[in-house]
Amino acid sequence: MENIAQIEGLLFIAGDEGISVADLARITGFMKPAVNELLTRLQEKYQADPQTALTLLNSGEVFRLATKAELAPVMKTYFEVPLTTPLSQAVLEVLAIVAYKQPLTRLEIDDIRGVQSSGSLQKLVVRGLVQTHGRLEVPGRPFRYVTTPAFLDYFGLQSLADLPPLQTDLTEDDLDGDVFLRALQSRTEEGKENE
Repeated sequence: MENIAQIEGLLFIAGDEGISVADLARITGFMKPAVNELLTRLQEKYQADPQTALTLLNSGEVFRLATKAELAPVMKTYFEVPLTTPLSQAVLEVLAIVAYKQPLTRLEIDDIRGVQSSGSLQKLVVRGLVQTHGRLEVPGRPFRYVTTPAFLDYFGLQSLADLPPLQTDLTEDDLDGDVFLRALQSRTEEGKENE
């Protein structure tokens, strides 16, 4: 695999929190000047290709991938979720993980789900069901996410203590992002039966 692909892959996985040159160097084993050269080449590649949606942003020593400014109207439409639209399976899964494991970072959510969760997480923030709650004191200082009072209202809960308990006799096969979703959905189904 080419060196530039390794840098690009790490930038993608780091998501909106970004990743520092020092962390890129530590993870890849490349020297910092080489990392800086690869970042410059990657930025030039994005600028030269009108067919790519990506650009490279940096603030200080932290770099992140973003979409080009001219795509803002399309991106804005994606995140403007009408409140009447039901939550998708992926968004519900992320919400359930945050509800049971909060506070946690996007990377911790990704680890549980096994896929990137930034789009689903952003939709939950836009809907007011999840919010940032400080930063984790590690390199990159990623945001930590928690549920909001609107989350409690949405599911008819008085407090987080009202969340249904997670299944205790879990096998290793059960340990996926769906374990949280199943517990949260059981609460929703109970509420419908009691209506």
